[in-house]
Amino acid sequence: MHITAQIIGIPYKPKLTSNLKVFNFEDFNINTLPANCIIDYDGFSFGLSKWVSPKRTRSYPYERVYNTLGTAKRITVIPVIKDEGKGGDRDFIQWDTVSLMSLLDVFVVFGYYKIAEKHKTQTNKVTNQQFDNEWVKIKIQEIKNYHSSALHWNLKEIKESFPELIQKAKFSYDKIGKQLGVEFHNNKGINKFANQFINGVRNFMNTSREKAQQAQRREMLTVQPKEVLSTLTKATITIENFLGGKYYFTIDEIRIKENKIFLIETKHSKSLLLPSIRDIKDGLLKMILYVNLTNVTISKKKYQPVPILKLTSPKLIKRMRIRTYKNLNECITLHNFTIRQKEIMEKLFVEAKENKFDIILERAE
Repeated sequence: MHITAQIIGIPYKPKLTSNLKVFNFEDFNINTLPANCIIDYDGFSFGLSKWVSPKRTRSYPYERVYNTLGTAKRITVIPVIKDEGKGGDRDFIQWDTVSLMSLLDVFVVFGYYKIAEKHKTQTNKVTNQQFDNEWVKIKIQEIKNYHSSALHWNLKEIKESFPELIQKAKFSYDKIGKQLGVEFHNNKGINKFANQFINGVRNFMNTSREKAQQAQRREMLTVQPKEVLSTLTKATITIENFLGGKYYFTIDEIRIKENKIFLIETKHSKSLLLPSIRDIKDGLLKMILYVNLTNVTISKKKYQPVPILKLTSPKLIKRMRIRTYKNLNECITLHNFTIRQKEIMEKLFVEAKENKFDIILERAE
C-alpha cells in the first residue's frame, strides 16, 4: 500500500531533548565534541550535532538531531563520504537526508575525513576516522554570517562546495591508504558520485531518490527481527513539501478505520520495559513529520492521519493507549516503572499531548 501526503510547515514542541553542554567556539574541535551540544560563538549560540556516517541507519543520527531541536538555530555535521576500507562499508550522502534536514530547518555542514587509524584485527579496514576540523570551522563561520534559511544554505553548499569537497575526500582517502597500507574501495564509485553534480543539484536529487525508493521497496518486503507488530501491515509513504521536495519513508504499521488512517511508528525492546531513549527519540523524529501531514491520500481517497508512537516489549503487561493523565498514572503504577522510566513517560506524554499524537504500550509476544 502506498500513501502520498504533503507538508507545509513543521511546528513542533520537543520535550525529551537532552540537557546539552555548552562549549566555546574558541576551542572548537568537532572530533572531540560530544554527539550533540551547544556552541557559543561570540554571542551566536547554536545547537550542534554530528553524524558518524552519511547513512541514516547507523548510530542513531536522528536522535542526535532531535536533541538540538530545542535550540533557535541548529547545525549538523555529516560526512559526505565514509569509506571504511575494502574490508568494510562505503556510504555516500543522499539527497533525502539533506532534504529532511532542510525540512527541519537544520543547517548541514558537509565534512570529510582527514585522519584515520588502521583497524587492529581486520584487513583493509580503518577506524576512528576524524573530520578535517578547519573545514568544519570555516563552514560554521560562514553560517554565523548567513541570514537566509537552512534550505537555501544546504542547496547552496551542494551547488558550490560539493565538487571541491568530493575531491578533497577522494584525495584524503588516497593519502590515508598510502600512510596506513590500507586498500580502499576503488575511485570509480566516488567519480560516479561526483559526476552527479556536473548537471547540478537536480541530477543528484534524482539519483538519490531512485536509491531511496529502492531502499523503501526493500524495507517493505522485510520485517526487522526487532520489530514486533500486532499486524504486518507496512506501507510506503511519499511526502512532498511546498517546494516540491519529496521524502520517501516506510511506515511500520498502518490501520484504516472509516476515514482515519493510523500511522504507527514502532520501537521495541527485547529485555527492558521500555525501548531505549535513543530509540524513542528516533521514533519522535517520524512523529514530527506525521503530525504535520496534510492531504493524506491512498488511491485518490483522502484520510485523516492519526500518528501513533508504539512502544513494545515482552515485559509489558497489557496493551495501553496513553491519552490522558489517568491512563498515564495507571500505566506507571501497573508496570512499577523506575524513576527514570517514569520521567521518560511523563515527558513523552506531554510531548504527545502538545503535538497531537498518541502513545501505545503493547506487550510483545
